[in-house]
Amino acid sequence: MRRTRILTAVLALAAGLLSGAPTALAADPPVPRLAADTYTWKNARIDGGGFVPGIVFNRSEKNLAYARTDIGGAYRWQESSKTWTPLLDSVGWDDWGHTGVVSIASDSADPNRVYAAVGTYTNSWDPENGAVMRSSDRGASWRKANLPFKLGGNMPGRGMGERLAVDPNRNSVLYLGAPSGKGLWRSTDSGATWSQVANFPNVGNYVADPGDTSGYSSDNQGIVWVTFDESTGTAGNATKTIYVGVADKDNAVYRSTDAGATWQRLAGQPTGYLAHKGVLDTKNGHLYLAYSDKGGPYDGGKGQVWRYTTGTGAWTNISPVAEADTFYGFSGLTVDRQNPGTVMTTAYSAWWPDTQIFRSTDSGATWTKAWDYTSYPNRENRYTMDVSSSPWLTWGANPQPPEQTPKLGWMTEALEIDPFDSNRMMYGTGATIYGTENLGNWDGGGKFTVKPMVQGLEETAVNDLASPPSGAPLLSALGDIGGFRHTDLTKVPSMMFTQPNFTTTTSLDFAESKPGTVVRVGNLDSGPHVAFSTDNGANWFAGTDPSGVSGGGTVAAAADGSRFVWSPEGAGVHHATGFGTSWQASGGIPAGAIVEADRVDPKTFYGFKSGKFYVSTDGGATFKASPATGLPSGDSARFKALPGGQGDVWLAGGAADGAYGLWHSTDGGATFAKLPNVEQADTVGFGKAAPGASYQTLYTSAKIGGVRGIFRSTDQGASWTRINDDAHEWGWTGAAITGDPRVYGRVYVSTNGRGVLYGDSSGGGTTDPAPTGTCKVTYKVTSQWAGGFQADVQLANTGTSAWNGWSLNWSFTDGQKLTQAWNAEASQSGSAVTAKNVGWNANVAAGSSVSFGFTGSRSEHNGRPAAFTLGGQSCTVG
Repeated sequence: MRRTRILTAVLALAAGLLSGAPTALAADPPVPRLAADTYTWKNARIDGGGFVPGIVFNRSEKNLAYARTDIGGAYRWQESSKTWTPLLDSVGWDDWGHTGVVSIASDSADPNRVYAAVGTYTNSWDPENGAVMRSSDRGASWRKANLPFKLGGNMPGRGMGERLAVDPNRNSVLYLGAPSGKGLWRSTDSGATWSQVANFPNVGNYVADPGDTSGYSSDNQGIVWVTFDESTGTAGNATKTIYVGVADKDNAVYRSTDAGATWQRLAGQPTGYLAHKGVLDTKNGHLYLAYSDKGGPYDGGKGQVWRYTTGTGAWTNISPVAEADTFYGFSGLTVDRQNPGTVMTTAYSAWWPDTQIFRSTDSGATWTKAWDYTSYPNRENRYTMDVSSSPWLTWGANPQPPEQTPKLGWMTEALEIDPFDSNRMMYGTGATIYGTENLGNWDGGGKFTVKPMVQGLEETAVNDLASPPSGAPLLSALGDIGGFRHTDLTKVPSMMFTQPNFTTTTSLDFAESKPGTVVRVGNLDSGPHVAFSTDNGANWFAGTDPSGVSGGGTVAAAADGSRFVWSPEGAGVHHATGFGTSWQASGGIPAGAIVEADRVDPKTFYGFKSGKFYVSTDGGATFKASPATGLPSGDSARFKALPGGQGDVWLAGGAADGAYGLWHSTDGGATFAKLPNVEQADTVGFGKAAPGASYQTLYTSAKIGGVRGIFRSTDQGASWTRINDDAHEWGWTGAAITGDPRVYGRVYVSTNGRGVLYGDSSGGGTTDPAPTGTCKVTYKVTSQWAGGFQADVQLANTGTSAWNGWSLNWSFTDGQKLTQAWNAEASQSGSAVTAKNVGWNANVAAGSSVSFGFTGSRSEHNGRPAAFTLGGQSCTVG
């Protein structure tokens, strides 16, 4: 599947933390510590959903294996549960590109050590350079060495490799093959520092499409794999013989026999092809090479497989089929380490009717196929497939022979036989990891069983999320595999959305007062781009496109399901009554606008485009531009209307070089007020109100108090609680967020390659304050000096009920800034200040008070704040 998700948000800068104890702060800007709740995070199970271009087994420890994904991080195999554990969830917003993994290497000399070469794009889409991550605890924690060039985990050629390798004899030495003409790089200190191998003679020259002006397909794919001959070294001494694969059809393989001091092109090698893989059988002295005429992972029309005899320099064409009979390239390549004469390879680009896997038990002299024709179009398989754990892998298809469903795979560039178990093999596809544990049946005349071996590896890119008040708790719009209706978050749904089956769903919505009515829009090469459901997404039927539609865009359903507004790609905004059989152009709103529906009034719809907010009160027939100003000028914005609140709209978005944050309107978009305590925000969503609160809970992916994270507010944005932590950041989370209207505290978070995460409060940490009753504040400056001052604040509960947590807000009038605080967690954004309880002083009985203090910087004047609010209520000032 094509994995070219491009981030449109301008990503924020990193920030620090302020301690609630009396610890010094940077004077300008303040870096506050935010209140946090302890959350438990899980994936809404889909199992897979994206391309797995690499699988690596450790050669010295049984059951230790890693998988890399193109945009969704790296994973470690957990044998006891037969699941994968994610390893790069700590990658943050600013470094989102480091969720793309171009290569992974497991250290056989020290199995606790693992390395990952990370970076998603080599062109301008990713603003950051690549890095090599290193771990001494199997990926539980990482240290990072930044590189002076970019890496392309989601670029063409990403299935070749592995580009990163550890010297099996001297494990402090690593090599990394770079793209973009940057050459071969080496580390001699276990990945801490890197330098270019200056004498390596070839940086590569192959590009997929020289005419691509975006830089995506026109980048030099560079140096694509490194393989050590471990038999030419001894423990503690660098391996002498090293093979390197280069993306150059005339000069694909180089060798050093002096531990990298000098390099030579291997004489006599085949030309006209790219060597996707180079796998060495040291026992028999054979280097196997899988060749394709293209870089993959989608393309490849011809291919060959060759064997190089290391002792004699002889080359032998051992291709499983004649070149003339290939319509694909070869890439997946593995040797059975228990029986080194057994070698397997894949026809990775055989999209139709299916991929092919070849196996030889005599070092490539003869081959058998995973399937073959009996009499065309009928075929016989050496395997059976069991996808009961991931039934959606059938795609709901009913193909005609020779196609079958589920397919054996596509984009099958990762193929590995377990070095400790000849019966176990895993291979990656464009949608999952398949595997078998009875591979020996291939040779014995029986059938081996292929099953998904992917649980725990979640790799979907999420475009939109919805959580209706009844029916399924979660509906998702996903890249590549359309989307799902989750009736149970802990189970894999039986099928993605079908009839029609969009390649990517870009937007979905449900009717707020009639949640059985659902609409989705998306991309499809041939067919309609809109679909409807009347049973909460369980079943679908296609709508009719207006003229000119080329992509899904965004869509909105009226509160009562009576009409819809659609802003597709390729055509302007349209509206329809009923289920989209006759669309009419909407007036007064530009093409490409984002559209949403009011959640109460079925005739009110909203739109946003390039800093302007638009409102329709006639069911989407005509829109008028709101007079509201100060909104984000670009199109990186998302907004939602509050369920149950007519005209109540929240808008998030912007860019670092302009307006950026969170805005709120209570008059249907006529005016917006920017929240002063939110520096940057990219999503907004609503969930069930907190106990004792009347307004729904807000959720956002944002930067608040100098910290990037996922935040929750139970008091209409007056105060915020961070609900993720530094170990759970998931790169870019700016596409969508929604709370659950039925479960307080539950939130669904979109990621760009880690699937749908959902979080539930585990009851720890500082809870959101929801005080009732009245309050009184006594504010006293206890001392001041040139440029600074100290103040004490007493907050009294003058109501009749106890508080279980509190959050006090005020604004400074003369430019004062906090420098440290005690007995409260304090933060400042502009002039706005928020002080929250710490753990031990959260409970304030009726008639009691609590005190805290702080120091701050000041100019000539040091005016006293005029007003204080607690949970949205004004306090008496004493």
